[in-house]
Amino acid sequence: MNEPVVLTQARDGAMWITLNRPAAMNSITPGIISGIDAALDQALADDSVCAVVLTGAGRAFCAGADLKYVREASGGDETATAAFLQTVLAIMGRLEKFPKPVIAAINGLALAGGLELVLCCDLVIAARSAKIGDAHANFGLLPGGGSSVRLPRKIGPTRAKYLLYTGEFVPATQMLEAGLVNEVVDDAELDAAAARLVAKLATKSPLVLRRMKALVDDGLEQPSETALRLELLASEVHGHSHDLREGLAAFEEKRKPRFLGR
Repeated sequence: MNEPVVLTQARDGAMWITLNRPAAMNSITPGIISGIDAALDQALADDSVCAVVLTGAGRAFCAGADLKYVREASGGDETATAAFLQTVLAIMGRLEKFPKPVIAAINGLALAGGLELVLCCDLVIAARSAKIGDAHANFGLLPGGGSSVRLPRKIGPTRAKYLLYTGEFVPATQMLEAGLVNEVVDDAELDAAAARLVAKLATKSPLVLRRMKALVDDGLEQPSETALRLELLASEVHGHSHDLREGLAAFEEKRKPRFLGR
């Protein structure tokens, strides 16, 4: 029996989602997309999961869309290609708006659609040997998963245009300096570093993390004055939450808080 193209494992407070087409550098097919979608369903339904970790098997995180699949499946049918891209874009949007923190653990190449997956994650840890790039221009393609929109907002338009225009693969350390990557670690330490980050998140209120994520993401799309009003309104609503009362009580009683996510 063929091994699933997406592996899931709930452990230590996280849902680990591993893209599992190592021979094809974890390139994206409909199977990969549906596998990620199903894994997110699992993560959402499991209250013991405080975060999602997305990584890849083998020597790549994800090398982008499987161009062989796109060429053969479409058979020159532009409608089929457009439908595939719509599906990819939808799962990118779900990943970006997922109510629990999503961590990308980049274990190798993250190119084109792989970079677009990374751009939809909240936090990014990369192995020292990892390389990151857009790569669409190398094959006469335009981005179909959001890199022309999300990349400039993450690292600024000048840096983004360089990656988009040249198709170069740059070291993870360079993307650390650009602000796309939070931490670069030795290759052998990647999983442990992701687990340490999950452990930090597990001590926080799930409700606070969910609301903070929404405030940051929504605020980026609004004028500062509007975003500040939204933050104030959210704080007023949050004032009625169990987790706020529990956090203040724990501070007063000098103990660790027991958050319930409500």
